[in-house]
Amino acid sequence: MIRVFTKRNKWTPVDDLAYVGYPPLFRPPEQPVRISVVFTWDISFALEIKSAWEAHYNDVQIGGPAFDAPGDEFVPGRFIKDGVTFTSRGCGRRCPWCFVPKREGRLRELTIQPGHIIQDNNFLQCSKPHVSAVFDMLREQNKAATFSGGLDTRLLNQWNKDLFDSIKIKELWFACDTKHMTAHLKKTAELFCNYTPSKRRCYVMIGFDGESIVDAEKRLEKVYDLGFLPFCQLYQGNEKKLYSKDWCNLQRKWSRPAAYRATEKVRANELPGL
Repeated sequence: MIRVFTKRNKWTPVDDLAYVGYPPLFRPPEQPVRISVVFTWDISFALEIKSAWEAHYNDVQIGGPAFDAPGDEFVPGRFIKDGVTFTSRGCGRRCPWCFVPKREGRLRELTIQPGHIIQDNNFLQCSKPHVSAVFDMLREQNKAATFSGGLDTRLLNQWNKDLFDSIKIKELWFACDTKHMTAHLKKTAELFCNYTPSKRRCYVMIGFDGESIVDAEKRLEKVYDLGFLPFCQLYQGNEKKLYSKDWCNLQRKWSRPAAYRATEKVRANELPGL
């Protein structure tokens, strides 16, 4: 099966049947073509490239998260690069900024497929037997595990911590998308005090529901002070929102650890009154 994507990112498959954009001059033989669209603002471009692929192939279909696809059983390497795996779909929470409950419904556990990068929307909502089975799978991988879907700090407990301690960890990704989540992140920092900041990452969404740029920066600084490396994301809804230069600069700085670590180091070395 040929898979087509609107743009390339770090998750895009790199095998010989994965393409980005329009069909190339030299193409594979006749077979199904599936176009995956993640963001709604890419739909118009995706429809353009669909027409281009239909000029060469009979079975061309378009879908993906942008079309509210609920997500079926996960097939490794098909629409996301090898090494990444989803062991569940959906989420039981209904955060007002999140599309997952609408698209995928409440959390449902999938057949566990191998991979060292866990990309579930809310892995910690899974049942204990499922979570334990995922860790059994991770112990068989030859790479350290990354939990990059965003671990729900409200659900973390000592049982989870013991499981994380039982395997090799590359990165644990948490989330602090609102001010009230800071308290939960503080407890997480205490629970995972034996992990270095390079392993403790945190998604920080900014700009939602009228948040000011001053409040957003304060929250980012708090996350960093708690010992996490923030990864800043500007809130986006169904339609792509254009932000001011100041917002974009803030996002750019706090999505690159090298940038904000350098700034904070300079600030720490400044003498009072200067």
